[in-house]
Amino acid sequence: MINKLMVTESQLVRLLESIKEEDKNPCWDGYEMIGMKEKDGKEVPNCVPLEEEILQEAEYQGRKVTLNKPMAGDVKKSKVYVKNDKGNVVKVNFGHGGTSAKKKGEKTMRIKKSNPERRKSFRARHNCDNPGPKWKARYWSCKAW
Repeated sequence: MINKLMVTESQLVRLLESIKEEDKNPCWDGYEMIGMKEKDGKEVPNCVPLEEEILQEAEYQGRKVTLNKPMAGDVKKSKVYVKNDKGNVVKVNFGHGGTSAKKKGEKTMRIKKSNPERRKSFRARHNCDNPGPKWKARYWSCKAW
């Protein structure tokens, strides 16, 4: 016995349109397709992040620094060099305070972001849905979490 599927013409048109929409952008949300690439012998879409910024070098207090690349910090756990809204290169320190926390007797540089409950709490507490501009510590802390 063969079951027949009854589909109206309008339902079929909507289904075909939704398939065409998916074909236009095969990438995840927040990514865009830039051409095709070969992977495991197959042609696949080359999806890159929308906010991907090419790392650039700039001068900060007389020395060359890489912009938008978080690294181990000297004053706090991490630091990153960015351009602020005026175009000046600034250093943003973020993370658990190193020496200031040691003086209080706290363990330093320990976070447990792999714990989903802690992660959710941190992101809610710091309003990570709207992290603000790149020259603020909250942006980079949220990005790290």
